[in-house]
Amino acid sequence: MVSISMTRRGVLAAGAAAPLAVGLGLTPARAAADVMGMKIPPYFRFSLGGFEITTLLAGTRTVPDPHTIFGLNVDEASFAEASHLHLIPAHAAQFFFHPTLVNTGRELILFDTGLAAEGIVGALAAADVTPDQIDVVVLTHMHGDHIGGLTGAAGLTFANARYVTGQVEFDAWAAMGNEMFDTKVRPLAENMTFLGGGDSVASGITAIEVFGHTPGHMAYMLESEGKQLVLAVDFANHFVWSLGYPDWEVRFDMDKAQAAVSRRRLLDMMAADRLPFIGYHMPFPAVGFAEARGDGFRYVPGLYQMMIASG
Repeated sequence: MVSISMTRRGVLAAGAAAPLAVGLGLTPARAAADVMGMKIPPYFRFSLGGFEITTLLAGTRTVPDPHTIFGLNVDEASFAEASHLHLIPAHAAQFFFHPTLVNTGRELILFDTGLAAEGIVGALAAADVTPDQIDVVVLTHMHGDHIGGLTGAAGLTFANARYVTGQVEFDAWAAMGNEMFDTKVRPLAENMTFLGGGDSVASGITAIEVFGHTPGHMAYMLESEGKQLVLAVDFANHFVWSLGYPDWEVRFDMDKAQAAVSRRRLLDMMAADRLPFIGYHMPFPAVGFAEARGDGFRYVPGLYQMMIASG
């Protein structure tokens, strides 16, 4: 038997000699791998009882000067302090856009369509789904980053789908005269079902009125085999500046006071019942929990919770 013994000094000496040996041609050098750049997976899929849920990353971008969007009613120092406390920069933010696909076992239901047709089609393709397979498209509200993918250069993106949206939301935008709404949504009205709070898209999918972000903004409760999850959509647009500080005004909220009331109401419910939620603009994969903390809430990212069946 051969006994091998090496002191700590010997190990360090051997490590230091290795680069020199390569340089002298005494050992073969291996080519360095190419730097490939940051890459985020385009989808995340998990089960909720008998439902299969897929969050789709239909786009992401860096946005400068986030204090011009979040915390409009607080000063620069307060915004910077909150950002520093949560280890995020105050000078820029990363925006994410997450339509959600729900397979009920009977229908494929897509909630929102992203900024543009190419983004949602690409995310669906990565998840092995084609646009013609979508049975229902639910529009939670009419902001451009939710309706933009309805049509593209090839025309109607989801040719076989029927459409669902809130009656209050549709009527409000129809009265505004918004160009994107008039181009992409209004022509679908004859193939659209309108609902209110408490109404169902399908068995186990119930509308929740979360007005304020837009006049008729809707969230949805998903329930299957005793499991629940909230599709919270745009009730909160940032995991710190909206959840940690629910009363901070957000530029995108059309009725800022009502949006804050709706935000707190939904956060209170989800925190009290320990419900997971999907936030359209939360960091990928957009699944997390809300934990009450002081006068606000803490965003707890979903890690492996959705991978483990309840015991």
